[in-house]
Amino acid sequence: MREVAAELRSLEQIAKLLIEQQSCCSGAGDAALLPSVNGVMSIVRDLRSLLFPGVHASDAVSIFPGINGVRLRLLPIQARLKHEIVRALEHSRQAQLRIHNSEHKSSGTTINYATAATSLTAAFLSRLPELQQKLASDVVAAFNGDPAAKTQEEIILCYPGIEAITVYRIAHELLILGVPYLPRIMTEWAHRETGIDIHPGAKIGGSFFIDHGTGVVIGETCEIGSQVTLYQGVTLGAWSFPRDEDGNLIRGTKRHPTLEDCVTVYSNATILGGTTVIGTGSQIGSSVSLNRSVPPNTIVTIEKPSLKFREVA
Repeated sequence: MREVAAELRSLEQIAKLLIEQQSCCSGAGDAALLPSVNGVMSIVRDLRSLLFPGVHASDAVSIFPGINGVRLRLLPIQARLKHEIVRALEHSRQAQLRIHNSEHKSSGTTINYATAATSLTAAFLSRLPELQQKLASDVVAAFNGDPAAKTQEEIILCYPGIEAITVYRIAHELLILGVPYLPRIMTEWAHRETGIDIHPGAKIGGSFFIDHGTGVVIGETCEIGSQVTLYQGVTLGAWSFPRDEDGNLIRGTKRHPTLEDCVTVYSNATILGGTTVIGTGSQIGSSVSLNRSVPPNTIVTIEKPSLKFREVA
């Protein structure tokens, strides 16, 4: 019994320390609930089944066809998305107050998170038709760009590039509406699943194709035109992270490159810098590293290495 009592006291002390550190370091004890990762991704899966009907279909597809069927499937998505946005808005607000040391200050106004979430959800859902058209152009670009593809349905069902682009496009719409947390939850999930890292803040035109995809990185302030193709291992990154006079990162500046229309970037190429522009119709060869702009219709390659052959002794 003494041993059990000692163990309980030890666990109580550990629990006390954990709680003290949580409130000291992050204010987590008073924070609103964060959005649920599983909840957010279940919404993405249901959205995907609507955007690609007949390919990504859930087991609980509505038995009602046509407009009524789609409307009935949108209703639970609407309710769940609103719920997660309410959580995101409330937690983000509390976190901002905590960061700026103003948790005990009141502006005299009360934020109605439910009303804000209702408006944001409606705005997002209204963009689904346009989003579907853009994704359809991505699928066509993949089919036209990959001779191994047998059907467009195969691309939608199997290709990691389309998986990552689909999640990115959903996340991007939420980001530009000002929804916190959810966009990064979505794209980081896609990053883990596909090996393709697309920041939801990037601006990407239609007919976008990522072939193979493993190791592709697209930074937050990238701007990519239409009919652009990237191969595996491509990095569209930042040359450096500017800091202010106090050593803090300067946020909100353009740090990542711009790719104009009809650009192709081959495997393991690296393009860096916010002022770097790859002109329309240009091709960047495999393993090229760039931190300067390229004129339109230019092919950039590196010299072939010198190979040496010798017999095994």
